[in-house]
Amino acid sequence: MISTLASQIKQYKKETILTPILVALEVILDILIPYLMSRMVNEGVQAQNMQTVWFFGILMLISAVGALICGALSGRYAAIASAGFARNLRDAEFRNIQNFSFSNVDEYSTGGLITRLTTDVTNVQNSFQMLIRVAVRAPLNFMMALFMVFYLSTTIGWYMLGVVAVLALCVGILIKRAGPVFGKMFKMYDNLNEEIQENITGIRPVKSFVREDYEIDRFNKRSQDIYKVNKKAEVLMVLNSPLVTAAMYACILIISWIGANQVVSGTMEVGTMMSLFTYIMNLLMSLMMFSMILVMITMSAASAKRIVEVINQVSYLQSPKDGIKEVKSGSVKFDHVYFNYAEQVDGHYVLRDINFDIPAGQTVGILGATGSSKSSLVSLIPRLYDVTTGSVSVGGVDVRNYDLRTLRDAVSMVLQKNVLFSGTIKENMRWGNENATDEEIIEACRLAQADEFISRMPDGYDTYIEQGGTNVSGGQRQRLTIARALLKKPKILILDDSTSAVDTKTDALIREAFATKIPHTTKIIISQRVSSIQDADQILVLDRGHLIDTGTHEELLKRNEIYRSTFNAQQKGGNPDAE
Repeated sequence: MISTLASQIKQYKKETILTPILVALEVILDILIPYLMSRMVNEGVQAQNMQTVWFFGILMLISAVGALICGALSGRYAAIASAGFARNLRDAEFRNIQNFSFSNVDEYSTGGLITRLTTDVTNVQNSFQMLIRVAVRAPLNFMMALFMVFYLSTTIGWYMLGVVAVLALCVGILIKRAGPVFGKMFKMYDNLNEEIQENITGIRPVKSFVREDYEIDRFNKRSQDIYKVNKKAEVLMVLNSPLVTAAMYACILIISWIGANQVVSGTMEVGTMMSLFTYIMNLLMSLMMFSMILVMITMSAASAKRIVEVINQVSYLQSPKDGIKEVKSGSVKFDHVYFNYAEQVDGHYVLRDINFDIPAGQTVGILGATGSSKSSLVSLIPRLYDVTTGSVSVGGVDVRNYDLRTLRDAVSMVLQKNVLFSGTIKENMRWGNENATDEEIIEACRLAQADEFISRMPDGYDTYIEQGGTNVSGGQRQRLTIARALLKKPKILILDDSTSAVDTKTDALIREAFATKIPHTTKIIISQRVSSIQDADQILVLDRGHLIDTGTHEELLKRNEIYRSTFNAQQKGGNPDAE
């Protein structure tokens, strides 16, 4: 974990190294001041020697100014290093998330990933800043102050060491008990963020079903749970302050008693006793700072572990070394394919023994009831998931032998859940082809029957789309995502129930445009409407993960009961469930 985090310091190594060096110089200069003060009192004030007073006074001033400069510079470099380190952590996490396969993404909640990119990174950033600054200052200051105490009075030094040992033991016990509580708290933050995202994303159904009060109660319960756990941790850590205060007063009493006796007996000078008080304060402040560091590290250790988990997560789908860089055609072949999302233990598969061939340029329809694994089947073509056994081939080559980017550039897939991003229509279209000209964008939108409603918008193709496409209708959103997919000029186009929100006339126009304008592209259409696939070259009928029949519309009407009953129900005005 430490090596992974350290590797993200990168270009901020100079600031990271300079900070502790400057802190060390600051501590040395700070430690000198009480010693110089004792010399000034003993050799100057008591001896009534103003020249000595001025000499040590000037040295104290130089030390103070030097410590101030070193402290200011160390603070500046620490801020630069920690902020840059946090930026690199976020960048490393986000970059690796982009490489995740769908299987990797399935292992994390969206809210959990957001927490790891925000709250967890902030915790680690704060700890990093303390580590390179306070964590250097506290132990160094402690050791030098303790050395000076022993140098000035061995007897008092041993007493101080005893008090410090007891204090360190108590603080260690507190931190050990608080650590697991902080870990539990961050998991609860994941749940809260997930709930917030779910609520905001689904705000329309929340309002439609008048569930605002229910959602507020859920949110309050999550917040209350976090409050209770946080309170438990803070109750433990708040004991740190009174422990240090008790130790401080104990040390003052020890110095006052022993020091006063030694001053009276003549074995200690007044200036030495004054400097001892200062060094004891340094000792205890160092311990307080050190305990704060341990608290911060304890809290951020859970965050660091979660961040490293994301950075080191290896995608379950990897491009093979020297993967094939060209997809020659849009032909598709499934050969005895079995598939499951998780490791199966009971012999159950989402897809079972799937076999079919699709020549390049064909239009293929896929029909099946809800839960028949239609979306799972087409997800194997661009290798969004890997088959469990068997093989899927595109252009005569097993998809596992292709360079992933090459394969997915050759396959355009319009998923069931249509996603548009905040930006203009043109900017959304260029997700399909970042170099697309305005003419190419317009042509793709015409094929998808989107140009007619875009041209009616006041800003046309420069119309701003809100996040998620909330300012366009479901049918418009579907047509825009189809146009975006067409801009890739793919060898295979997959439409996963992506015309369900458009009327039958528009659906027919889209299919007609596909047949005439992109005849060499393999088109795979998942639909609940038989009318959307009845003109396909072949139709696959799925039932509970099994491919039960393949044929044309006419052939299936004659021999397949599921297909025939679906067709008849729709002819009579029925509407089967959409997947």
